[in-house]
Amino acid sequence: MGIKFPGPRGQIPPAHERPATAYNPPLSEKPEQGTPMSAMNNRALYMRILGEIRPYWKIVAISVVCLAVAAAVDVALGGLLQPLVDNNLQSSAETSALAKSQVWILPAQILGLAMLRLVSNFGNDYTSAWISSRVMHNLRSRMFSRLLSLPVKFYDQSSVGVLLSRVTYDVNQIMDAGTKVLTVLVKDSLFLVFLIIYMLYLDWQLTLLCLILLPGVAISISVVGKRQRRLSRETQAAMGQMTQILDESLSGQRMIKIFGGFSYETNRFGKTNNNVRLLSVKQAITSSTNSGLIMFLIGVTLAVIVYYASLRAQSGALTAGSFVAFMVQMMMLQQPIKNLTKINESLHKGLAAAESVFAILDELPEANQGQHQLPRVQGAISLQDIQFAYGDDGKAALDGISLDILPGETIALVGSSGSGKTTLANLLPRFYELNAGQILIDNVPLADYQLGNLRQQIALVSQDVILFNDTVIANIAYGSEVNLERVRQAAIAAHALEFIDAMPDGMNTLLGENGMRVSGGQRQRLAIARAIYKDAPILILDEATSALDTESERKVQDALENLMQGRTTLVIAHRLSTIENASRIVVMQQGKIVESGTHQALMASNGMYSRMHAAQFANS
Repeated sequence: MGIKFPGPRGQIPPAHERPATAYNPPLSEKPEQGTPMSAMNNRALYMRILGEIRPYWKIVAISVVCLAVAAAVDVALGGLLQPLVDNNLQSSAETSALAKSQVWILPAQILGLAMLRLVSNFGNDYTSAWISSRVMHNLRSRMFSRLLSLPVKFYDQSSVGVLLSRVTYDVNQIMDAGTKVLTVLVKDSLFLVFLIIYMLYLDWQLTLLCLILLPGVAISISVVGKRQRRLSRETQAAMGQMTQILDESLSGQRMIKIFGGFSYETNRFGKTNNNVRLLSVKQAITSSTNSGLIMFLIGVTLAVIVYYASLRAQSGALTAGSFVAFMVQMMMLQQPIKNLTKINESLHKGLAAAESVFAILDELPEANQGQHQLPRVQGAISLQDIQFAYGDDGKAALDGISLDILPGETIALVGSSGSGKTTLANLLPRFYELNAGQILIDNVPLADYQLGNLRQQIALVSQDVILFNDTVIANIAYGSEVNLERVRQAAIAAHALEFIDAMPDGMNTLLGENGMRVSGGQRQRLAIARAIYKDAPILILDEATSALDTESERKVQDALENLMQGRTTLVIAHRLSTIENASRIVVMQQGKIVESGTHQALMASNGMYSRMHAAQFANS
C-alpha cells in the first residue's frame, strides 16, 4: 500500500502501519478539535446560524417587511367580514341609499388587498430563497475549503460517507433553522399579534378568553423539544452512516460482485435504511402529538368562546358582523399557533445539523506557520532522530530514524510490511507531524517552510494512482498552469503518448471516474507524466511498478528513469530487482534502520537485505 493523493480515500495510511482504533463516533458526537458539542447550547448555535445570515441583513429586512405586510393583509381581509355582513348583506329595506351607492367600495378593497398580498408574498418568497441559497453556498464552500485544509489525521478518524452527508444533507437542515424558522417566526408572530389586536378591538372580553391556551402551548413546546432534538441528532448520524455504506458499496462494487457480498451489503444498507425510516416516523409522531395537543387546547377554547360569544350576540353586545368577524379571526388563530408550535421541529433539526457542520468548520487546519519559501530547493534531506506514532498508545511507527540524503541521490527504502517505509515518506510533505526529532530540506526544518511552498518541491508517484474525471491534459497538468507543449513532452517522457494518441479525443479524452477508462499500466504512466510536468526537485516513488505485467512494468520503469534524472528520489519497493542501481539502499524493520549501503555492499554483508534478496529470487 502506498501514499495516495488527497481525495475521498486517499490519505489513510496502510492498515499495517497504524494502530487498531476503537469505534469513532460521528462528528456530531465527538469532534476531534474545535468547540466541544456540550458548549454549543441552543442559543449559541442559533445565534451562530443567524451570524451566517447577518451579512445579508438588507435582504432580510426586505423579507421581514414583506412578511409584515402579508400578515397585516391577512388580518385586514378577515376584518372586511364585519362591513360585509353589517352593510353589504343587509336586506333592501335596511340598506340606505348611501350604502347602496357605495357597495363597490368593499370589492375594491378586497381587490387592492389581494394585489398587495400577491406582491408581498412574491417579495418574501424571492428574498427567502435568495438568502437560503446564498448561505448554503457559503457554508458548503467554507466546508469544502476547510476539509481540504485539514490534516491527514482527521481523515484517519473520519468516515468519508459521514463527511459527504455533512456537506450535502446537514447544510440543508441548517437552513430550516435559519430562513425557514425566521420566516415562520416573523410572519406568524406578527399575524398572531395583529389578530389579537383586532380581536381586542372587536371584544376584549372574548379575546382574553382566547389567551388561556397560551400556557398550555408553552408547556407542550418545552416537553416535546428535548425529544425532537435527540431524534434529530440520531437522524443526522443515521444519514451519515447510510451515506458511508453507499460510498463504500458503490466504490467497491467490483469486490462485492467477485466475492459475493451482495447479500451482506444489501442487509447492511437495509438495516441502516430502516433505522432512518424509524427515526423519521418517530419524529413525525412526536411532531403530530405536539400539534394534536395544541389543536385540542384550541378546540376546548373555541367551544367556550362560541358559547360565550353567542350569549353576547343575543344580548346585543355584538353585531352580527362583529360576531362573524371575531369568530373568523379566532379560527384564523389556529394556523399561526400551529406553525409556531411546529417550528420547534424544524428548529431542532437545524440545530442538530448545525452542531455537525460547525464542528467541521471549527476543526483546526494543518499547521502552517512557516515563512521560508524557495523557488526550487537543492534537494538535500536530513532526518535527525525522528520519532512518530499514529495513535496515543505510544506505539512508535518510526523510532529514532536518522538519515542524510544528498541532492540528486536515489535512496531505496526496503523492508517487510509495517516497517515504516510509507510512514517515513508521508512525513516529508508533512502529511503528519513528528512527535520528536526533525527533518530538514537544504538545512531548513520542514516546519519553517510555508506549507504550500514545501509541497511544491515534492512530486509523488504511488501504486494507488488518483486520476480525476477530467481530460488527459487536466490530469497531467493538475495543480499547475496548462502548457500544451509541456504536457506533450511530459507524456512522451512517460511513454504515455502512444496510448493517449490512440484515444478517441486524444489529449482531450475524459478519463472517467478515477481514470477507469485506462489500464493499470496506463494509469501509472499518466501519474509519472504528472510528476514530470510538475518538475519538482524531490521525488517519492511508492511501489510505482507493483502489480504490473512485465510489458507495462518495463515501460513504466523506463518512464521512471526519465523522471528520476537530476532529482533527489525516495523509492519504496518490495521488488528488489527494481532498486539495485539505487545510490543507497536503506533496510527498515519495526520503525528502525537496520542496514544501509549499496546493493553490492549489502549483498556482501550477508545481512537482512541479502536474505530478502535471496528469498525473492528463490521464489521467482
